[in-house]
Formats: sequence, structure tokens, C-alpha cells
Amino acid sequence: MNETIDALQLNIGGGGLMVMNISLAVIMFGVALELKISQFKAIAKQPNGVITGFISQFLFLPAITLVLIWLLEPYPSFALGMMMVAACPGGNISNFFSQLAGGNTALSISLTAIATLLAVLATPLNFTFWASLYPPTADILREIQVDIVQVFQIVGLILGIPLILGMLASHYAENYALKWTSWIKRFGIVFFGSFVVVAFSMNFEHFLGYVHLVIGLVFLHNLLALLGGYSLGKLSNLPAPDCKSIAIETGIQNSGLGLLLIFSFFGSLGGMALIAAWWGIWHIIVGFIMSWYWSTGKTSIKKLFSNA
Repeated sequence: MNETIDALQLNIGGGGLMVMNISLAVIMFGVALELKISQFKAIAKQPNGVITGFISQFLFLPAITLVLIWLLEPYPSFALGMMMVAACPGGNISNFFSQLAGGNTALSISLTAIATLLAVLATPLNFTFWASLYPPTADILREIQVDIVQVFQIVGLILGIPLILGMLASHYAENYALKWTSWIKRFGIVFFGSFVVVAFSMNFEHFLGYVHLVIGLVFLHNLLALLGGYSLGKLSNLPAPDCKSIAIETGIQNSGLGLLLIFSFFGSLGGMALIAAWWGIWHIIVGFIMSWYWSTGKTSIKKLFSNA
């Protein structure tokens, strides 16, 4: 079974990688159109939330991922997929869930944007560092001989350039940015979502055959991310809305970027892609659950038990 999973190959069709590149670049451009210099000034005045969020995102999550992998000893390709997800920045859908949950939306947007900028360097470095600490994943890295320079180039091309262009457009063409931001972001998300649906249908048999192996793994991994993010916020004496946003930022990862890097450099390791793909599905589900709980669900549950 181990060899079967680690050798599993997923099919994304001709030109699928290019579609992923374009759709993610469009999404990142849309995110950057919302960035304002005033946001960075506000962060400089009250940096505690952002610093805690970065620690949770780039240090706590990869570290707890390594601990979880050591304890559970999953298949090597699954372990590498978990490390890839943990090394990615927060997904832009986290801003939507943060707002629904009554979190600090401004903090969420700032964390997503700045973390995405930092990810140009942080994602490749974090991934290779933490993956090298677990012998089975370190062996895969040596066997595949991942070119770290190429990883930097891909991440810079997909994240860095669209973000820089978007920030420039936001600064020098503010009226245009305000008018088209929502449409550009929607187009990017629909474009990427359509690709995911097509890719999923092309690999449906693989998904049915192996998804039961990753459901529990992703659930536990995501749960630790959410609990850890919220707990770090509490330990930093941040208000509840900030804690919610940091938890969501840590638990809602840019799995699309993870899938892109997996298909670009680890095409023969379908187990990695299964982890990233299921994480992308699950974090949307859990995002709605957490948003409901923090907005109205907690009060409803208390009323239910008080009337019982």
C-alpha cells in the first residue's frame, strides 16, 4: 500500500499547470488591489496581532505539523503533503470567514497580504527546512532533487509579481482598483474553482480509492492549526476578535499554492496532492462551521442546554 500511494500519479490534463498558474496569479492580483499604505501604518502602531499571527503561521504550524508526523508516522508522501500545506501562507478566503465569525477583518486582510508577500521566501525555506527534519520526507527530497531556486522562481512569479503589480495599481489607479477588485477576485476564484472541478472529475477513482486515508489526518492537522492559532492569541493577551482571525488564518491555508508546487515539482507523488486537495475542501467546510459557531452558534447552543 505504501508504494502504491507514494507512486500514485494524478492527471490534471494538458495545460492544467498553466491554468493553475494563471488563476492563482489573478487571485493574488485581486488581493493586492485591496492593500493600502494606511494598513501597514496601522500595523506598525499596533503590531502585536500581526506578530502573533506570523508566529502562528510560519513557526507554530510547521512545528506542530512535524510533531504530528513523528507521532502518527503517515505515509511519506502524506507527510510531505502536510508539510507543504503548513509552509503555505493563509488563503484569501480566510478574510471572508473572519468577517462572518466576528473576527478582526482588518487584521485578517493584513495577515493574508503580508504573509503572501513573505511567502515568496518563507514557503520554499520553511518547506525544505521542516521536511529535512523527518527522515522519510528528507529521503524523498534527496531522491527527487528539488531545485530550491526553481521553487523560489515559481512562488515569486505566481505570488510576488501579481502582488507588486496589484499594489502599484491600487496606489496609482485607486479608482480603477476600487471598481474592479471584486470582479477580478471573483473571476480568479471561479477560474480556479472550475479547474479544481475538472481535475477532480479526471481523478475521481483515485480520490474514492484513497480519500479515506487522508480524512482523519487532515481533520486532526487542521484542528491543531485552529486551536493553536487561537491559543497563541490568548497567550498574547489579544482581544477575542483578533484570536478568531489568527485561528482562521492558521487553519485556512493557501492549498492552491501547495497544489501548484506539488504538480510542478512532485508530479509522481499523488499522496501529496491528495492531502493538499482534501485540505482545500475541508478548510472551507470547517470555515463555515467555525464562523457559524462564533457568530450565532455558541449562543444558540447555550440557550439549547439552558432550556433543557
